[in-house]
Amino acid sequence: MRDSQLFGHVTAEAPGKVNLSLRVGPVRADGYHEVATLYCAVSMYERVTASPREDEAITVSISERSVFSGVDLLDESTGERVPAEIPLDERNLAYRAAALLRDRVRQQREGVLSGPWLGSEPPSYGVDLSLVKNVPVAGGMGGGSADAAATLVACSALWNAGLSKEQLAEIGAELGADVPFALMGGAAAGQGVGDELSPLLHRGTLHLVIAPASVGLSTPGVYRTLDSMREQAGVRAEDPDLDPDLVRAVSQADAETLSALMVNDLQAPAVSQLPELDDLLDLGLSEGAMQGIVSGSGPTVFFLAHDAAHASQLATSLEERAEVWALPVTAPAGGARLLTQKQRSAGGAHAS
Repeated sequence: MRDSQLFGHVTAEAPGKVNLSLRVGPVRADGYHEVATLYCAVSMYERVTASPREDEAITVSISERSVFSGVDLLDESTGERVPAEIPLDERNLAYRAAALLRDRVRQQREGVLSGPWLGSEPPSYGVDLSLVKNVPVAGGMGGGSADAAATLVACSALWNAGLSKEQLAEIGAELGADVPFALMGGAAAGQGVGDELSPLLHRGTLHLVIAPASVGLSTPGVYRTLDSMREQAGVRAEDPDLDPDLVRAVSQADAETLSALMVNDLQAPAVSQLPELDDLLDLGLSEGAMQGIVSGSGPTVFFLAHDAAHASQLATSLEERAEVWALPVTAPAGGARLLTQKQRSAGGAHAS
C-alpha cells in the first residue's frame, strides 16, 4: 500500500505568537535588520488538515470554520485600506512548506529499491491542505508561519516521513524565522533576523488578552517606517540585545517584572500608520491591564493581565468600550502537534 493511501486525512495545529520584547538594530548587508526578540507562543492555534491526492498537485483552501479569512491592508502611499485575500498558490507558506517537505521525502527515498513488480509504482505526494485560520492575518502574530508549521507536521505524518520536530524545524527555517518557533512553541530568545533561537525553560502561566486590529500592516513597510523615523530623528541604530531580567521574568512567569520590561521598537512606526492603536493601548491600561504593546510589526495589540479572571474581565471591557474583538489567551503554549489521523479502510474512514 502506498503511503498516500494509508491515511484519509491528517490534522495538525500550531500556535500563533507574540513578541514580549522586540529590539531592532541596524540594516544588514542582505537588507534585513538585526533583531533581539523574545518569542512567546499563545493558546491561539492555526489548524491544517492534509488529505492525499492521487496526482502530484498541492492545493490550499481556507475552511469556512476560520475566524479570519482575509484582511484589509493599509496602503503605505495613500493610507487607504485595500482588500487583500490570502494567496492560495505557491505564495502561501503552507503550500511552500508542503513542497519543501515533499522534496525532502523524495530525496530520502531515492535510494530505496524499486522494481517492475505489482504495486511498486512510486508514491504520490500530492496533497489538499485545508486551513482553519484562528490567528489574525497580517497582524504580527505569525499566523502564516503557524500554517507552515502545522503543514509540516501533518504532511510528515501523511507521508510517513519519519522526521523529528527538529528536522522539520530545519526545513521550516527555509521559509522564515517564525516557522521553527511555531514548531517548537514555548518561549525562546531570537537573534540574527529572529531565526537564531534559544529555547527558554519556563514554568508557570502568563495571561494575556489579544486585540486584533481591523486592518493589517505590511511587515516590510513597518520596518521602512522605523528606518525613516530614525533617520529623521538622527538616531543611529545600535546592536540589539535582550534584558536578562526580562528573560528571567518570562522563564518564571513573573508578570509584575515582565510588565515593566516589555518593549517593541516597531510599536512607534506601527502606531504612526494606525494612530487608533494608541487609543486602544491607553484604553487597555485604563481598564487595569498591567501593560500593553503592539505584537511584532503589528497591528495586533496584546495586554498583560494579573490572572485568568482579570484577563476575562479585561477582554469584556475592551469589547464593550472599544467595540473590538478581544480574546483571553495563556502563554507560553505548546508547539505544533498532530491532532487526528483518519485511516482508510474497506468499510470507510475511521479514527486510528
